[in-house]
Amino acid sequence: MCVSFKSRGFRDLGDTCRDSYPTFRQPLYSMRSERKKGRRLQERQEGQHRKLCIMTQQVSGSTVLKPFFLKTPVSVVNPLRQRRHTLPASEFRNLTPQDAVSVFEIEREAFVSVSGECPLTLKEVLNFLGQCPELSLGWFEEGQLVAFIIGSGWDKERLSQEAMTQHIPGNPTVHIHVLSVHRHCRQQGKGSILLWRYLQYLRCVLGLRRALLICEDFLVPFYLKAGFKEKGASAISIPNMQFQEMEYTLNGQVYSRRNSGC
Repeated sequence: MCVSFKSRGFRDLGDTCRDSYPTFRQPLYSMRSERKKGRRLQERQEGQHRKLCIMTQQVSGSTVLKPFFLKTPVSVVNPLRQRRHTLPASEFRNLTPQDAVSVFEIEREAFVSVSGECPLTLKEVLNFLGQCPELSLGWFEEGQLVAFIIGSGWDKERLSQEAMTQHIPGNPTVHIHVLSVHRHCRQQGKGSILLWRYLQYLRCVLGLRRALLICEDFLVPFYLKAGFKEKGASAISIPNMQFQEMEYTLNGQVYSRRNSGC
């Protein structure tokens, strides 16, 4: 017996399958498309990674360039709000033995070219900066020493030859050994500014009453203008050189800050 496919039951089943065919195919097609897109994206990323590795290897093999790595900035900071780590433009502080070499270089250039003699040798600079750093003062600009004064303690009314190499603590007198300014900073008034600050600093040191120094005749007006007074010819002498002894009285409290422009 032959069965017709056009019977009601099979026709309904066929119609149902045909009607549901598009609905059944649509999810499968979408999944395949997503997988293809995913593979393309992965291949593109792998290609970029290979290019980056090749660039890094080429840069690493260069004798001039150094390897670099691309980084994406997390955030952009306003340059005006960034903190700057810089040395102070101008600073006055006591010297330390670590400053001895810079001190001696400035001193040697300043005095050897004029008189052929240094007031202090490098060993004596180290000795005074080790024993009495509180009686020294350096002027630093952006971390570089541009001018300095070195002093030591003394216990007699007048300076003698022994005062050139000795420090006697616990006395009211300061012997100023040397004041020097770097050659690139001269004729700018730095010497007078540093001396003024040094004398005001000594006023704050408990127990100090006066400062003594010796200088050549052509420097006498400079120290007179700073407030020193002449005490007459000095007992200290160097061949072919004569000195005048000067004195500064350290009485009262420190004066108000002068408009020195620094």
